[in-house]
Amino acid sequence: MSALRITDVRAYPTSFPVDPKDSVTLGIGRTVKRDAVIVKVSTEDGITGWGEAHHGRCPGAVAHLVNTTMKLLVVGQDANDITGVWKKVYDKQLASHGMGAGACLALSGIDMALWDIRGKALKLPLYKLLGGRSKPIPAYAGGVSLGYQDPKSLMEEARPHVQAGYKAIKLRIGDSVARDIERVAMARKTFGDDLVILSDANTSYTVADARAAMPALDELNVGWLEEPFPAHDYLSYREAARFGRLPLAAGENHYTRFEFNRVIEDGAIKILQPDLSKTGGITEAVRIAALASSWKLPIHPHTSMTGLNMAATIHFLAAIENGGYFEADISRNNLFRDKLVSTPYRTDQDGNVLPLEGHGIGLELDEGFLQAYPVIEGPAYV
Repeated sequence: MSALRITDVRAYPTSFPVDPKDSVTLGIGRTVKRDAVIVKVSTEDGITGWGEAHHGRCPGAVAHLVNTTMKLLVVGQDANDITGVWKKVYDKQLASHGMGAGACLALSGIDMALWDIRGKALKLPLYKLLGGRSKPIPAYAGGVSLGYQDPKSLMEEARPHVQAGYKAIKLRIGDSVARDIERVAMARKTFGDDLVILSDANTSYTVADARAAMPALDELNVGWLEEPFPAHDYLSYREAARFGRLPLAAGENHYTRFEFNRVIEDGAIKILQPDLSKTGGITEAVRIAALASSWKLPIHPHTSMTGLNMAATIHFLAAIENGGYFEADISRNNLFRDKLVSTPYRTDQDGNVLPLEGHGIGLELDEGFLQAYPVIEGPAYV
């Protein structure tokens, strides 16, 4: 395969307001808009790749980092040398004197775009490039949805997704322990013992909250408690791991295999959730999955904002041996899923998804959308 010299890297910060009727309240606040950073990498052969960098609650800043520092590091490199590009950015921006997590978000979008280019150049879908095969991937009903609300209305929001075939749903907790348990108990009563119920506190629990909630969640046969604490609060995770059998989950806010190495060695978190748009891209997620496999730990990736991340995540799950659930986005009126790109996935009657068969990630992207929906400054959650 001949060299594919990178001629341009450009990031597009994009936002759209959330209609109040579609707003969701969860541990990090109430949604008022949705943000994303879309990364376009161009080559001298005319092949273009697309990726998503997580917005990091400051999409304009992440895009600016891509369009300045990252662009200077990447332009002129061989797009085939994905590992080399990754290491160059790591050495210059993550190893020392760089922008840390922000650089990792930016690198994630570039890395995803490079894998898209490679697939298009070789005329292969991403999952085949990664050594995988097309197979059904179980999905759970997640995304920015099923938040804090009256238990009855929550059941009405969840019901059509269960009826559509989802065998698992994720409920947002962290409101108060009493209200959290009330909603989970209602879901168990409404949908029965066969439905897998997962929970996500979005870092809003204290150790005391976890001590109070975990036995009840365990009794209700909840599958995991996700991010009860901030990512780097290792001490609280170790303490909470002693409160019952309920496994703790985390990873969407951990960056690179080096942070996951600490998570794994601590032994408190048993469900690992790297996000391809945050943790260092597809290249690094594959390394994290291999590391986890050696410890017999499953990978249930976190899904980011757009269809690019969603489709890439399914490819990734189809190519690793310890893959678990795909987090399907059931949020209402997500334009990044429904309008920015072609259909990123379809869920069958058994709640499974398949990787796309197009070249690379396999999506068509509407560049006009990026012009029509420029970045909206300010917080996405209030």
